[in-house]
Amino acid sequence: MSIYSFTANNIRGVETSLEQFKGKVVLIVNTASGCGFTPQYSDIQKLYEKYQEQGLVVLGFPCNQFAEQESGSNDEIHTFCQLNYGVTFPLFEKVNVRGEEKTPLFSYLTEQAPFEGFVLNNSSAKMLNAMLNDRLPELLIGNDIKWNFTKFLINRDGEVVSRFEAPVDPLDLEPAIEAELNK
Repeated sequence: MSIYSFTANNIRGVETSLEQFKGKVVLIVNTASGCGFTPQYSDIQKLYEKYQEQGLVVLGFPCNQFAEQESGSNDEIHTFCQLNYGVTFPLFEKVNVRGEEKTPLFSYLTEQAPFEGFVLNNSSAKMLNAMLNDRLPELLIGNDIKWNFTKFLINRDGEVVSRFEAPVDPLDLEPAIEAELNK
């Protein structure tokens, strides 16, 4: 099995087979417009622009499961991303990324790349970890997505290579992206 087995509705509601990304290196990110990590859109777009010609595609999946930080409609999300961050990578309809109603794609991603904890090497990671421990400890249980802007790197065969938690700066993914692009 690979990500090519899945479909998702794009931000305009059109069913899209992920098989169309066969042979590409894919970065899948669950996103939100009202999150403290929302500025990551900017660096994710930079990665997309820098590596698109070499075969990188970024797929953004908005989610409203974390403190209702993505409450807008799909049209509002699309406009927000374009106007505020110049996003040109493919965006999809809002989805659930955790719990019993998570989409099959995110079930697959989290099975293939389990949660291994936060790397507490920056203040964002320490703050998120502390907040979840204090206020939402149930989110730390299991392998489900813990917060907005969790990132999954997929190789050219559609297999999950790495999981990067929300506090990981997108530009820190460059070595891993380049390694996959150069295989």
